[in-house]
Amino acid sequence: MFRLSQFMHEIADPKPLGPARKPPGPVVIWNLIRRCNLKCKHCYSISGDVDFPGELSTQDVFKVMDELKDFRVPVLILSGGEPLLRPDIFQISRRAKAMGFYTGLSSNGTLVTKDNIRQIADIGYDYVGISVDGLKDTHDMFRQRQGGFDEAMNGIRLCLEHGIKAGMRFTVTMDNAHELEALLDLAETEGVDKFYLSHLVYAGRGNKNRGDDARRDLTRKVMDSLFERAWQDAKAGGDREFVTGNNDADGVYLLYWVRRHFPHLEDHIRAKLAQWGGNSSGVNVANIDNLGNVHPDTFWWHYNLGNVKERAFGDIWQDTSDPIMAGLKRSPRIVGGRCGQCEYFDICGGNTRVRALQLTGDAWAEDPACYLTDAEIGVESTEPRLEVTPFRGVRHAAAGR
Repeated sequence: MFRLSQFMHEIADPKPLGPARKPPGPVVIWNLIRRCNLKCKHCYSISGDVDFPGELSTQDVFKVMDELKDFRVPVLILSGGEPLLRPDIFQISRRAKAMGFYTGLSSNGTLVTKDNIRQIADIGYDYVGISVDGLKDTHDMFRQRQGGFDEAMNGIRLCLEHGIKAGMRFTVTMDNAHELEALLDLAETEGVDKFYLSHLVYAGRGNKNRGDDARRDLTRKVMDSLFERAWQDAKAGGDREFVTGNNDADGVYLLYWVRRHFPHLEDHIRAKLAQWGGNSSGVNVANIDNLGNVHPDTFWWHYNLGNVKERAFGDIWQDTSDPIMAGLKRSPRIVGGRCGQCEYFDICGGNTRVRALQLTGDAWAEDPACYLTDAEIGVESTEPRLEVTPFRGVRHAAAGR
């Protein structure tokens, strides 16, 4: 995750570069249930409104929570499917809070209602993230549910009314990028605490619909809009959070923005960006799916590292006999193509490996969704760039489902 607002506040009020802070353990995004009442175009878990067999029981979950605590995991993001469909979600959530985890809930918002908002508020979630894919018609089309936008916005409003930190999560594609400005206006009007912009990752239905991925010029315009909003908030001393995810080239693009607007701060911000270091899948970000399989992050469901029913999470996470984990944990990572030659590799870290895998079958190829030019990253153009093409039913063997 790229915490854009932190860098904008750094521009507004620069602080000396301090020592890098290393988290004690990875953030764990936990898909507790695969069932969902929606069928979204970009769903990485290919969820549906059916029960999926073999999911972890309440006691299984509690056992794994103890292991995560022993491994010094600081953050649990409880996700799905739709986590509010799990009957024991509040029991799990209360235990997570009692154990001292930073506890987030990742929901589509349709099941956050006046009937359960008091229960949700009583849990004391540190954050509730609700997905909004555009304005009403666009959102309902993406989520394949008439009225889904109104339900999601109602969920956000209920959270805010009850003192819960709530945010909008927006996955940008060719079909909804034009509504970003309107969504940012809406978030501001509603008093939303956090706006998270996710770039499309080629996993699950997101892989099938990768032809809808925002093209490079459009991605730059989207990021320019987000940078301006985040800067205006930081300049005014605001405390709204703007973050992005799943395209670590955002950090390099911010450096170019700083070069244009605050050239005297370029070296300072570059050092801060290098300290951030870009992609941390398999290092500071982990995923556990509904069956207990562990993955380098939420978009690697086709690739299992082990199962928490059979081995402790910490043992799985530290096992570098797995070639993917060995490569992800290597510093610096060995990445080919444009990524390997990029003069800003220390900022980006090679970007999102699963996109390279889905497009080429090679997890260490260049990330095809980097939207920077060869000239901008100091690469001599010798070969055509990898291009994203619409999914046509042909998959690499390593691409899973």
